[in-house]
Amino acid sequence: MLVPEIIQKYKRQNQLHTAALFASMLGLVTLLGYLLVGQFGLFVAMGLGVLLMILAPKISPQLVLRLYKARLVNAYDAPNLHQIMQVLAERAGLNKVPQLHYIPGDIMNAFAVGSSQNAHIAISEGLLRTLNLREIKGVLAHEMSHISNNDMQVIGFADLMSRLTNMLSTLGKILLIINLPLLLIGEVVVSWGAVLLLILAPTIAGLLRLALSRTREFNADLHAATLTQDPMGLASALSKIEHYTGNFLQQILRSGYRVSEPAFFRTHPKTSERIARLKEMKQPEVIEPLAANQEDVVRVLLERYLTSMTSDSIKPGFYWRGRMMGLRLL
Repeated sequence: MLVPEIIQKYKRQNQLHTAALFASMLGLVTLLGYLLVGQFGLFVAMGLGVLLMILAPKISPQLVLRLYKARLVNAYDAPNLHQIMQVLAERAGLNKVPQLHYIPGDIMNAFAVGSSQNAHIAISEGLLRTLNLREIKGVLAHEMSHISNNDMQVIGFADLMSRLTNMLSTLGKILLIINLPLLLIGEVVVSWGAVLLLILAPTIAGLLRLALSRTREFNADLHAATLTQDPMGLASALSKIEHYTGNFLQQILRSGYRVSEPAFFRTHPKTSERIARLKEMKQPEVIEPLAANQEDVVRVLLERYLTSMTSDSIKPGFYWRGRMMGLRLL
């Protein structure tokens, strides 16, 4: 079994981080509104937020899947994978099992799109070829966790707050430029702190959104471990993905020119941190067999699809901002 103290510790930590980041985003938007129109700033910010929610385009899951040339995998093609999906969906409390899709290409990629009532999980050929069944189960549980936790909607709301911050910041800069002549002759006094906030607000909002994304990834890892009762399966998958992705990058960039990306610019936490958290959980006992051996899953699926699909149809680095969550950026 898992260590309940560790589970509760990280669960509380993730909840606190999520709440604090949401409060910071709302506080930033409210403060900008106050700087622009005084005490009615909150109402202005709320009005703009509602307007953005109405006008914001809704990204169809089918559109994202078509962009990846993903194909639906039915129960006949991969019965073991579908058995895993059904058990994980039941444990996650989902009323409807997400549809499973297959993506051709060597890129190490998996993601979830849609809502809990219309969810889709896609997994790539690269992952199926590289991971064993235990690790694949961990990956699917991670994506299932994003769906059950409504992470796509959470990040979508964070995107909305970021866009609203950008709008208010731009509006403030325009008003500042319009009143520049009055500033020069001393007719209007402006706080330089307020000016600095107008300039830095979009960057601050972006960093808060990235921090929220990292927190939700930690939470999905935690939830995945509770679904499978096997945190080391996901930890092993993360390690393999990091290894193979790193080898690919090292072939492109010489070691003397590689620069580590700062942690606060990442959408996902460092793999080493994620693995360390998962390793804090005790090696579990298997609740029930979810599938047979890996060969039945990978061999049958690949044989049915690879003959009609090309491996170079997915371009590394594609990212549909704010509408996908999962191991795609792992």
